[in-house]
Amino acid sequence: MTFSELEVLQALPKQFFASLVKHVNERIAAGHDVINLGQGNPDQPTPENIVHATQQAVARPGNHKYSLFRGLPTFKQAAAEFYAREYGVTLDPEKEIAVLGGSKIGLVELPLALMNPGETILLPDPGYPDYLSGVTLARVKLVLMTLTAENNWLPDYTKIKPEVAAAAKLLYLNYPNNPTTAVATPEFYDETIAFAKAQQIGIVSDFAYGALGFDGQRPVSFLQQPGAKDVGIELYTLSKTYNMAGWRLAFAAGNADMIEAINLIQDHLFVSVFPAIQEAGIEALLGDQTSVPALVDLYQQRRDAWFSATTAIGWHGKSSPGTFYAWMPVPAGYTSQTFTELLLDQADVAVAAGNGFGRHGEGYVRIGLLTSPQRLQEAAERIGRLGLF
Repeated sequence: MTFSELEVLQALPKQFFASLVKHVNERIAAGHDVINLGQGNPDQPTPENIVHATQQAVARPGNHKYSLFRGLPTFKQAAAEFYAREYGVTLDPEKEIAVLGGSKIGLVELPLALMNPGETILLPDPGYPDYLSGVTLARVKLVLMTLTAENNWLPDYTKIKPEVAAAAKLLYLNYPNNPTTAVATPEFYDETIAFAKAQQIGIVSDFAYGALGFDGQRPVSFLQQPGAKDVGIELYTLSKTYNMAGWRLAFAAGNADMIEAINLIQDHLFVSVFPAIQEAGIEALLGDQTSVPALVDLYQQRRDAWFSATTAIGWHGKSSPGTFYAWMPVPAGYTSQTFTELLLDQADVAVAAGNGFGRHGEGYVRIGLLTSPQRLQEAAERIGRLGLF
């Protein structure tokens, strides 16, 4: 007996990062010293206070039972207190916070929770590839918003066709941005809220890199702007701020109707997150925060080391204002893909091809600043020896 996958599963986009990992691992297995700058996997350990709180929580028998379906009230209260402290935003923990087993789950399930098949969703191009998974699974219509360097990698709402804007049900944003590293301004979010209200579109702000702003500039939360909760939600993950990528814990905050839809679909899919992990999240959000500015400083040092080294070889890109990436232009005569292949094959440096993030990522590669300044400098020097710049 054989079992065929559903057509909708067969239509899912190819996992971009899985393919990247495969090629890098093949090169490493062949004995090469590959400097892997292609992934976005935080390389620093989770702060000790969070690990210690988890060890204690795991030992408590009460945490060994099923979790509450919609998560621990204490974790949701902690998330609300975090937003009040960091962004001055008031949230109702029960009605305006949903617990997520990582923000990817929320981003993929939102079209299933809030859209009917055939309705329109607006996504950024370039953008995080996993957004497309929710489009396919929910069988909704995709319209891409082009992001360009000329507009600081922000969508221009005046260029969205009126009939598309009128049909759209959801719109995703991600600032600080993966892959372009761009940051949003309060003025841009005000424009977004006005556009959403005029067109009756739900806004989904992916704030994964919310803690990572450089040169003293703190990234702006969508929810900080007046009227934001009327039109949308924001997803916040603990993966980047607290180096908890493997712990799979995040939350959505904002519009009560959208939060209820998330909770309802998750009632049928999960039994929330292991309570000990949620208790670790409480410690992360409300405990000692000294690791966060130290982490930002570390990434800024790496950013500065990378751009100093690439400037020295004649490879010029715009310095990253946020995230832990650099978004670098491809030299003349190459596509994103051919340049990426060249760097791996001839310099043993792995980067992510910009076209993997969408058609308008063509002409760029994404660099993960997730290794030491010394290795970043070595990577730039290896690339420099290719004589491309």
